[in-house]
Amino acid sequence: MSKNKLSDKLKEGVSVQELEDFARKYSTEVFTVLALVIGAISSMFNFFTGPSWTILFITVGAICGILCPNPVERGLRQLYEFTYKQEKTTQFILGAVKIVIAIFIPFVLFGIIGLLAGTSYHYYTRRAQATTEHNLPRRSRDDTDQEHD
Repeated sequence: MSKNKLSDKLKEGVSVQELEDFARKYSTEVFTVLALVIGAISSMFNFFTGPSWTILFITVGAICGILCPNPVERGLRQLYEFTYKQEKTTQFILGAVKIVIAIFIPFVLFGIIGLLAGTSYHYYTRRAQATTEHNLPRRSRDDTDQEHD
């Protein structure tokens, strides 16, 4: 999107139809974002459980994702493939269930986020190692045999 189109869009605003189309197209993502925001508020203000359970579960999830990345990744892949293969009405129902979980037991939602964080940490460290193994070592300026004035 060009800069002029973006500034025109900001000046005009977003229509209700555009919001509805966006929400239909990205319904799972919209429900996930809403569930995270509601879960953070619910946990922060001690509605049903406090932030201590949330921090514990996100930490345990991240540790499990780092130590056992393959089984965790397979389980998360099955969970999200199941969610995306459903019809739109079923996706809305699953999104509403996710929001209810975020209100009453947000630590479960944040535990899954911890699992995602652990597996992505493992993925990116493997990727960084593979990238550095294929790069040739750089020579510093001091390694050259030429003299400078």
